[in-house]
Amino acid sequence: MNNILENYYRKIIKYDFINKFYYVNVNEIPSIKKIILNFGCKNIEIKNISGCLLSLELITKKKGTLTRAKRSNILLKIRKGQPSGCVVVLKKKEMYDFFFKLLIDIFPNLKEFKHFRINKNLKTSFSFTLKHLINFRELERQFYLFMNLPPLNIIIITTSKTGQELFYLLNALKFPFLLNK
Repeated sequence: MNNILENYYRKIIKYDFINKFYYVNVNEIPSIKKIILNFGCKNIEIKNISGCLLSLELITKKKGTLTRAKRSNILLKIRKGQPSGCVVVLKKKEMYDFFFKLLIDIFPNLKEFKHFRINKNLKTSFSFTLKHLINFRELERQFYLFMNLPPLNIIIITTSKTGQELFYLLNALKFPFLLNK
């Protein structure tokens, strides 16, 4: 079964793009390519990293990968090759499921949240950070395990070529944003 958001994109948003912009090829129509979820752990204790990996797996239903430091950092007390965080890359159905979960469950439940402020110079990707992860239903039950999680970085990568296409795509998908002037 297809996701509601994926169907909405295929049957409505694609035709809106064709009417609004000029495309020679149908494959030029912008879409979301992938969503990357990333935890950067400053503290390299196994308890913190395992909590991050477990929370990513619960949120996305996909196993995360450990990221390692490419070079040493004295300020963060990290040596080269030590674990520094974890990441999950979502594509296709999983990506639309997670995006739908953000729009329906997470954003409406955030306290004092109206929209994200976006700069006009963006072209292909948009990133933001979620600090309070208890809004995810999967993490609510065992909140004592996930109380000390670092902020979750979310990067939405699209195939758009201009900022205007990116903003039109985000607006068509009902993503809550406001342009900075």
